[in-house]
Amino acid sequence: MRTQLAVIGGGPGGYAAAFLAADLGMEVTLVDAAPALGGTCLQRGCIPSKALLHVAKAIAEAEHLADWGVRFQPPQVDLDAVRARKDKIVATLSGGLGQLASRRKVRVLHARATLVNSSTLRLTPVRAGDCPDFRAAKMGRSPSDAPTTSADNLLEFDHAILATGSVPSIIPGLDPASPRVMDSTVALDLPDVPGSLLVIGGGYIGLELGTVYAALGSRVSVVEMTDGLLPGADRNLVKPLQAKLAARFEAIWLNTRVVALRDADGTVEVTLEGDVEPKVRRFDRVLVAVGRRPNTAGLGLENTQIQLDRRGFVQVDAQQRTAEPRIFAIGDAAGEPMLAHKATHQGKLAVEVLSGRSLRFEPRAIPAVVFTDPEIAWAGLTEADAKAAGRAVEVTQFPWAASGRALAVGRTEGMTKWLVEPQTGRLLGCGIVGAGAGDLIGEAVLAIESGTTVAQLARAIHPHPTLTETLSAAAEVHQGLATDLYRPRRER
Repeated sequence: MRTQLAVIGGGPGGYAAAFLAADLGMEVTLVDAAPALGGTCLQRGCIPSKALLHVAKAIAEAEHLADWGVRFQPPQVDLDAVRARKDKIVATLSGGLGQLASRRKVRVLHARATLVNSSTLRLTPVRAGDCPDFRAAKMGRSPSDAPTTSADNLLEFDHAILATGSVPSIIPGLDPASPRVMDSTVALDLPDVPGSLLVIGGGYIGLELGTVYAALGSRVSVVEMTDGLLPGADRNLVKPLQAKLAARFEAIWLNTRVVALRDADGTVEVTLEGDVEPKVRRFDRVLVAVGRRPNTAGLGLENTQIQLDRRGFVQVDAQQRTAEPRIFAIGDAAGEPMLAHKATHQGKLAVEVLSGRSLRFEPRAIPAVVFTDPEIAWAGLTEADAKAAGRAVEVTQFPWAASGRALAVGRTEGMTKWLVEPQTGRLLGCGIVGAGAGDLIGEAVLAIESGTTVAQLARAIHPHPTLTETLSAAAEVHQGLATDLYRPRRER
């Protein structure tokens, strides 16, 4: 077989690249090991987790109404129905992708792809039930490491895009073989609602899934080896979330690590190291959520000139080109941040470069969202990054306690802030913590990308009463012109 463009990986980056290439008239073959398109994000990540977080949010809002004198009976959770609804959402979206591929005449092959050389792929049939999971990572191999035979089909290509995504990381030295030890994929399948759950890792995956299980009735504890939840996020954004989770979760142990796991009489015995007593505890289930690593092993990259960095990411230039002229790489496989929307953008950019456009991946703002309650979102420069780089910025923020809409809905724990370039007033970064922060950050991305100044944003009329007002209000604070807060006026 031969194709003009081979796309390896059917996630948000891969199918976006394949569809745009087909729209531009290219002959495209999309190769993915899974039985349906969508990749980690759709099949076992972004979409199923947000579906379950919707359930958790509805439960939390019903409890919140007690403050208004409206009380409901404790929820009766039909776990099979919840699981079925989640699976239906995934199937609907995945089926839609299949139809879009067919209408665009994208040839979709469900197989494992291995590079034989810089212009040929070996396609290996996928074993039933084989998919990226915790046990593949534990065995020290990529889920793409499948044995091949001389009977495998070969696919020759003019160009290829690697969009192979990532797989869950594991903790070196720990044995996760117990069926009671889950990764995010297993946790999203909702095997049950354990009485007690330990989440190893205080990043966004662990906190989102911990929120789901706590809402469903589990006593959730979190252990994080650093001194704060969500390492890398600005501390003033994390503080309101951590306060709320401290009330919702059984325990949050910081500066603590897990040093041993073992099955023990129908539970998991966990040995902790750090400022916590007792150090040996038992849980009905354990969720390991310590991040993800690029899925770049077992792709035959050694048969090409493609180079990996020390963390296993494919090295690319600003046009997503690898050291192999025919081959591009995008998304999680090509470096941080590991976000679906970044992969989609890079996939489209790579195709446009192939079509002859001189584009470069140089975004000023890639938004990140943690879909906990409250949500946290940021885009552009963060305070932590500015401090690490020794870059002077002015920080202006607006507390939601001064927002009429936040008061009306009882969500005053939020805060919106801007990072401003002192010399020009240009907006460099934005951080939001609060209900719906993920929906609010889009305006900030546009403002940062377009070079908007803090004065221009302060003058933009925002609807009242809404939480979007907090974006302009934070800008007004910088100018000393905020209606709902007093700050000394700034010379303009």
